Amino acid sequence: MKTALKTTFRLSLLAGVISSASVMAADKVTFQLDWLPGGDKAPVYVGIQQGFFADEDLEVKIASGRGSTDALTKMATGQSDIGTSDVGALMAARAQDNVPVVAVLPYFTQAPHAFFTLENSGIKSIKDLKGKKVATSPFTSSNAFLPLVLKQNGLTEDDIQLVKSDPGALSPMMITGNTDAIIAWVTNTALFESQAAGAGKEIIEMPWSNSGLSLYSSSLLASEKFLEERPNVAKRFIKAFAKSIEFSYKYPEKAGIDLHEMVPEVDADIVAAQLKSIYNLVYNDVTEKDGMGKFDPERIQQTWEYVAEANGLSETSLDPQTSVNTAFIPE
Repeated sequence: MKTALKTTFRLSLLAGVISSASVMAADKVTFQLDWLPGGDKAPVYVGIQQGFFADEDLEVKIASGRGSTDALTKMATGQSDIGTSDVGALMAARAQDNVPVVAVLPYFTQAPHAFFTLENSGIKSIKDLKGKKVATSPFTSSNAFLPLVLKQNGLTEDDIQLVKSDPGALSPMMITGNTDAIIAWVTNTALFESQAAGAGKEIIEMPWSNSGLSLYSSSLLASEKFLEERPNVAKRFIKAFAKSIEFSYKYPEKAGIDLHEMVPEVDADIVAAQLKSIYNLVYNDVTEKDGMGKFDPERIQQTWEYVAEANGLSETSLDPQTSVNTAFIPE
């Protein structure tokens, strides 16, 4: 009897040690957001809630962010390991300051930039913005591309009255008539529609990708230090994140619940609606041609040409292919 008890005790102790070792073995990764939690940010929350990261022995912490520049800075300085941000902002930063951050996985293969206005505003196209008041956030990467999309529609920045405001104030400004239009990402469409409907109004969305601005946008980026010092961890994270993207867009309602569980102030139904509304940013003719998760060198070059023009940079100031590291893309 005593022998049996001793054996049971030893087995329990061994199981406890193994369990503790397993917990201690999980590699910690700090994920950097570039904006507030919403539908487009769902994959990292899904990865945590569905156990995709845990399956790869990863413990993921999410860090808040306030724009592409902020996210890049935090990754470049080692405050975060990996995160999402605009690849155009990355290219501009590498051309000017050679920041030690690279893109490792495409996410939005079409740009999400857009104008929004009320249905009763009389504005039906970008050309109709001439002489109108347009509000934007001071942090958004859309501002750099604004002159390009205006030029493509026969306008200049002098043709509009551009004002900058806190991102949370943009939709209320539009709905109350304090601005004729706003600049935001189509990731916000579902939220704007809900807010407008509450005031008995409807909105019009005018995506810039419909006006010729076709380029890579939000991507998974990583600090070069993280990739160099912990390549195996990086590869496992990217594999799990790619799986999380697929799950989020296949099961948007479940993804909404996962995000809401971690950020209760974000409505699960809005997240689901956002994921459905931005599906074409992730899965489109680009991914049909190149495959999901693949960077096309020609499109990288095209993206850089837009970025260089938007930021007043010489095209020779950067080899855009150096902004991308494809060695970690999962099979």
